[in-house]
Amino acid sequence: MNNKLLRPIYSVPYASWLILFVIAPILLILYFSFFDITGNFTLNNYRNFFTSTYFTLTMSSFWYAFLITFFSLLFSYPTAYFLTKTKHKQLWLLLIIIPSWINLLLKTYAFIGLFGLYGPINAFFEVIGIGQKQLLFTDFSFVFVSVYIFIPFMILPIFNALDKLNPTLIDAARDLGANHWTTFTKVIWPLTINGVKSGIQVVFIPALSLFMITRLIAGNKVITLGTAIEQQFLVTQNWGMGSTIAVFLILFMFIIMLLTHGSERGTTTNGKIK
Repeated sequence: MNNKLLRPIYSVPYASWLILFVIAPILLILYFSFFDITGNFTLNNYRNFFTSTYFTLTMSSFWYAFLITFFSLLFSYPTAYFLTKTKHKQLWLLLIIIPSWINLLLKTYAFIGLFGLYGPINAFFEVIGIGQKQLLFTDFSFVFVSVYIFIPFMILPIFNALDKLNPTLIDAARDLGANHWTTFTKVIWPLTINGVKSGIQVVFIPALSLFMITRLIAGNKVITLGTAIEQQFLVTQNWGMGSTIAVFLILFMFIIMLLTHGSERGTTTNGKIK
């Protein structure tokens, strides 16, 4: 049978999955966003989202997502770079990725034990004379734990981009007299920018909707869009407002994906690097 005739049949499982678990939930959220807590049709949910309260909440979510993404990138790029230079790079990469297989809740509770007043970190502070410090329920602990959790997802795409980088391009830059900084800014960084963009996508987007870590590590002192959605659905039972926040969260995620989308670089056309 002709492959062109079979192609629509092959696409049925993917299309079914897309419709049932992506499109249908989004449409359901959009539907519920037009109803108030009593089940009456209303546009007040959208009007309320543009009040100062939700504006502050949105800005706070973007700020913390930016911090988490920035520090993840700050540590991930040099780590990925040095991994590509090691002898057993795939093994070292696997060792970095393995912690991401552990349940998120277990890792969060582990940090509660580490940062607690009677945890090992405060015990060390006592030994060196600093005394006990309140590490839990702070902005620092929230950002630190979030960065730890997301770093493997930032390292992987950057590592792949660096690993595919043609070393002759670096050698050519050195032969032409470029120093290490110029080689990095003019050759390495531009040719691996798509890996950075992919890392930003997989870190920034979920960081916008964090809620479990804000509960357990930040002690509700950090409120994000994800926390607000959880409160609206599970505490106030206002599914309409929760769905409205989710609609805008999806919209923000879509915009971020558009901004971080990039074409493949590193190929050559007529002697020019694309």
